[in-house]
Amino acid sequence: MDSLIPFRYPAPARITPLPKATVKKPLPEPQSASLLPATWTHRHSMLALGGVTLACLLPFTAKAFNIDDPLFLWTAQQITHHPADPYGFDLVWYTIQMHMWAVTKNPPLASYYAALIGSFAGFSERAMHLAFLVPALALIAGTYQLARHFTSHPIVAAAATLFAPAVMISATGVMCDTMMLALWVWAAFFWIQGLEPHRPLYLTSSSLLLAAAALTKYFGASLIPLLIVYSIVRLRRLEKSLLYLLIPTAVLIAYQWWTQNLYGQGLLSDAVSYASSEGKDWSGIAGQTLIGLSFLGGCTLPALVFAPIIWSRKWLAALFSAAALLALFVYLEWITLGAPIPREYWGPVSLQLAFFLAAGIAVFALTVSDLRRHRDADSIFLALWIVGTFIFSTFINWTVNARSILPLIPAAAILIARRLEHAHLTRARVALPLALCALLSLWITRGDTSLANSARTAAGMIHDKTANLPVVWFSGHWGFQYYMQQFGARPYDERSREAQPGETMINPENNSNLFDFPPDIINQVLELPLPCCVITMRNRRGAGFYASFNGPLPYSFGPVPPERYSFVKLPNQ
Repeated sequence: MDSLIPFRYPAPARITPLPKATVKKPLPEPQSASLLPATWTHRHSMLALGGVTLACLLPFTAKAFNIDDPLFLWTAQQITHHPADPYGFDLVWYTIQMHMWAVTKNPPLASYYAALIGSFAGFSERAMHLAFLVPALALIAGTYQLARHFTSHPIVAAAATLFAPAVMISATGVMCDTMMLALWVWAAFFWIQGLEPHRPLYLTSSSLLLAAAALTKYFGASLIPLLIVYSIVRLRRLEKSLLYLLIPTAVLIAYQWWTQNLYGQGLLSDAVSYASSEGKDWSGIAGQTLIGLSFLGGCTLPALVFAPIIWSRKWLAALFSAAALLALFVYLEWITLGAPIPREYWGPVSLQLAFFLAAGIAVFALTVSDLRRHRDADSIFLALWIVGTFIFSTFINWTVNARSILPLIPAAAILIARRLEHAHLTRARVALPLALCALLSLWITRGDTSLANSARTAAGMIHDKTANLPVVWFSGHWGFQYYMQQFGARPYDERSREAQPGETMINPENNSNLFDFPPDIINQVLELPLPCCVITMRNRRGAGFYASFNGPLPYSFGPVPPERYSFVKLPNQ
């Protein structure tokens, strides 16, 4: 039998140990005398994490749909009528009408999930956000279970993941990112647990979850090479277990073939081409690297908050000095970032940039330190997880954004927990930084929610003001488009020329794919104040959470200008 390892019976006076490769690394226990009560169990940790996750996210279940949420909702609504044709409709998402399959750059599994929920609960904000709490809960639970393999403080890793701003904000939307990452961490968990000793059920489950992750967001497929490298390094040989990874590979090939036959274009290859070639506004390797580090640091806020605990004062001084120097170079324009920020705003932007750069550098310092300390398959797995995601997000993807940084946050949180194993800890020394991260992330999430809600409010106010007009046009997209179309307004298509001179068009200031109009044809301006003193998308404040074209910061603190909507009387074309 192939599964048996042949051996010789030892001499009576000697004991021959089993080969090292056959000894499974036990999962570390969660309790630590300095962190958790002696009676604390894994079940307590899971219940506590679930309760905290719900407490953080339930207040945002009435949040307006925002950014790319409408694309997933419209696809879900299409699926309810035509399940085998998810992208078989047209829309104006840029400046002209296009096929949905040409617009979207994400696979449809998240929309199928939304369609399932929407078919009996409806597509209201509350129904959709409650449905997408399930992937968020699965992500935190999966991070905890995965972290048990790597650290004796898995609850710290899971909490640091939840309290990262990118995770909390993403979990309040209905896009595919949180669902993909939840499937990712569970796929990694089952693979690691099933690899040695060989457990076919675990490996099959991992492969199916991996396939689901890739059909939720294409980046999920990057887990395939990561698991291959991890398996080879851990087992020190090529293993037949790797054949299980043919399952997600075959699923992706089938998806490419299906969409090629359905739409005349394989959507997997189309997304790869778009991510690597479209929309880049390169500011040089140095500038692009700083933008990536800024987003990395801002999205993994716990790496900054825990820095005084896990690093020496000397190292902290070097870290913040280097970050401040880089931010100064940006302020003096010795390094350009290509962001459309007025010069008078670069002072506060550069100050915040310094903190985000420090956090980003700290994440890489954690990675290098862990590699030097352990030098094993686990440390290599975490390092490749972080470095690979960073390279894709910073240098390959069409823009740097928090959604593309998001996949590395559980790995960074696990590294923080591993580093804390070598620090003198008390419960307060861990609880206080986590509480600070939670408060800051909730504040930032509230700012993002206020921005999303302002578009819904503006659409309602504009409808009231233009109710007597036969047709109202608008530019801009995201959640604003979703609500304007609900009120019967029409997106302006510059190619169709259906709009007539003298008709009214609404032009939002803080949006995408806008048109420039001279001031003399603007009839009035609607302004909506934002109350939170933090913003996730505003070019004058350098905030570009969803696209770094708006600025080098994932979010920005300080006074926030009001959202402005201009009423334009269309001129002769």
